[in-house]
Amino acid sequence: MIFPFILTGCGIYSFTGTTLPSSIRTFSVQEFFNDTDGGPPNLGLTLTNEMRDYFQSNSSLTLVQEEGDLQFEGGIIEYRLTPVAPTNTGTGINNITSSSVTRLTIVVRAAFTNTVDETQSFNRSFNFYADFNSVTETLNDAENRLIETIFEQIILDIFNASVAVW
Repeated sequence: MIFPFILTGCGIYSFTGTTLPSSIRTFSVQEFFNDTDGGPPNLGLTLTNEMRDYFQSNSSLTLVQEEGDLQFEGGIIEYRLTPVAPTNTGTGINNITSSSVTRLTIVVRAAFTNTVDETQSFNRSFNFYADFNSVTETLNDAENRLIETIFEQIILDIFNASVAVW
């Protein structure tokens, strides 16, 4: 038998994994800016919208335009391509080294303010990467898929650091 008091608890845990006091009801996400020379022009807006959607879907918080109980702002501070797996494409004097795998790394600086408990606030960087085979596809072919994968992980990391503090 499940006892009712086990499910009611003290009102700070939900089955979505958030650990917020019941006094926190709203959140706001200011548009994240793209402070890099790389990536699509709408990169910051994409991150902002995906963050808003994720928090709405995975918490009981209500999105407000500004001054939420929880506030997020920041920017994309790095968009970097790095060769990962060098390959030889020639022999002898014409020995040319290129990369068959390229890594896209994105770094996001996020400032989080918890207006109810300032000790939970932070200003820190989150990063993630995804690789693509640069022999069989170009960055233009892979970019949307890579960005989606990278943003999913960065948003999860921001969510866990801010509202799912274990």
